[in-house]
Amino acid sequence: MSEVKLSKNESIKTASNYLRGTIADGLADESTESVSKDDEQLLKFHGTYQQDNRDVRIVRKRAGLEKAFSFMIRVRVPGGVSTTAQWLEMDRMASDYGNENFKLTTRQAYQLHGVIKRDLKQTIKEINDTAMDTIAACGDVNRNVMCNPNPALSSIHGETLKVAQAISDHLTPATGAYHEIWLDGEKVESSEGEVEPIYGKTYLPRKFKICMAIPPSNDVDIYSQCLGFIAIEKDSKLVGFNVTVGGGMGMHHGQEKTFPRIADVLGFIPVDKAVEVSEEVVKIQRDFGDRTERKHARLKYTIDDRGIEWFKNEIESRLGYKIDEARPFKFKSNGDTYGWVKTEDGKSQLTIYVENGRVLDKEGCLLRTGLREIAKVHKGDMRLSSNQNIIIAGVASEEKTMIDALIEKYGIAGNQKRSAARLNSMACVALPTCGLSLAESERYLPSLMDEIEEILDEVGLSQDAITIRMTGCPNGCARPYIAEIAFVGRAPGKYNIHLGGGFTGNRIGGIWKRSVKSDEIAGLLRPILNRYSTERHIGESFGDFVIRAGIIHEVTHGSEVHKEHEVV
Repeated sequence: MSEVKLSKNESIKTASNYLRGTIADGLADESTESVSKDDEQLLKFHGTYQQDNRDVRIVRKRAGLEKAFSFMIRVRVPGGVSTTAQWLEMDRMASDYGNENFKLTTRQAYQLHGVIKRDLKQTIKEINDTAMDTIAACGDVNRNVMCNPNPALSSIHGETLKVAQAISDHLTPATGAYHEIWLDGEKVESSEGEVEPIYGKTYLPRKFKICMAIPPSNDVDIYSQCLGFIAIEKDSKLVGFNVTVGGGMGMHHGQEKTFPRIADVLGFIPVDKAVEVSEEVVKIQRDFGDRTERKHARLKYTIDDRGIEWFKNEIESRLGYKIDEARPFKFKSNGDTYGWVKTEDGKSQLTIYVENGRVLDKEGCLLRTGLREIAKVHKGDMRLSSNQNIIIAGVASEEKTMIDALIEKYGIAGNQKRSAARLNSMACVALPTCGLSLAESERYLPSLMDEIEEILDEVGLSQDAITIRMTGCPNGCARPYIAEIAFVGRAPGKYNIHLGGGFTGNRIGGIWKRSVKSDEIAGLLRPILNRYSTERHIGESFGDFVIRAGIIHEVTHGSEVHKEHEVV
């Protein structure tokens, strides 16, 4: 029998001495602003990606210079709940070490861009000084655990957040490498005796994503996640979770063996079993995930190849008990609720739109400055939504007037008066820093939304929260495949247009048009938006309409997404 050839990353992990590699030596090397290829992969486990500014690649190459390397640092925030002090520290570090702004991600994490190598260790140390960390924010491990960020909204929100935090703590890698490299912890001279009780020496075959959803809101897009927990309430008490498994967004253009997948509902478990179930699901993926082909290494493929019944039998065998039938639940939306909302504790919270999650000042809207001034005086906390927005939470009645005045003073109030579609849109970072990007996303979606908003206003849809998402490549970081309208980068200035995703994130949209030039997108959408305005049924979402109206065929399995679904 021929020996199975594992992917290159498997040998990197095996030889890394539990994620140490030669990172410390690479950081000390002043001859280059980059690290070695192997360490570049290992750094992801520590929460940072090596990147370069693609806008200046050609100029620097002609000048005989190396690429303009820098690092993106991702900060874990389980459930998205952070303090005002942590917000202020992220804001400070954006100036001290970054590029004068920071990003709120689609996984409720903070992200700093533009950190150069000589500042990397100090930045990560100062992040840890804020009682946050970057370990496992990236890499072949469980990443930031998402949860509806409203623990004061009701008692079950608070209980669900605690479970999310417990899962995050339990699945954090046990290696001492993080503390040694970044926090000057005691060095382990040998790997003898060191173990990763959950992950093992080679960790997972690929990244792993977990989230907690609280009906009727699916703001975390639970069907797009490897593992999900849907909170089940009875008599105003959290009684357990419906478990979902096997979701995932990434794919590759023209490679039909790769596809997005909607998660299966596995069944119901009591609250006290959630951490245990999380561990066993991770272990199944550790043991059965594909380590030969990284493009086929996510849990979605493990389940799709073997079937959900196989998976259920496997986990029940490991748990030693049966998983019950799923309990009834219903999702009504997957967006954020903007403006002021009263919470169960008698206080209020304010959700503020942050375009594509980028916290920066622009002419007419000094968002970063305004949020900084709010954080200086606010006595509650700052919560990151999974739609890249910020929630000023725990606001006492006497604080509301002061916060409203700051919102008005810095031009933030006017920025909230946008179309419902823009407020329900997202984009990934893409160019210039993402090495995978084929087209613009974050820098382009705002201007495209200007064009789309003109049409929405003309046809009377400016108050309809159509889900719109854009990514610069098919990897799906902004979860485009479950959006009602999505633009997926195909080449510079060209996008595949997907239509028909589920308004509650429960269905994949199909390719309606392929390789559309950016200046043609709005014109192509105009007649469809006009038809939706005049022909839709009461309460019918845009995604449902385009399927019912015969504009696009419904995608029933992610593998169908490579076909064009336009109805001819």
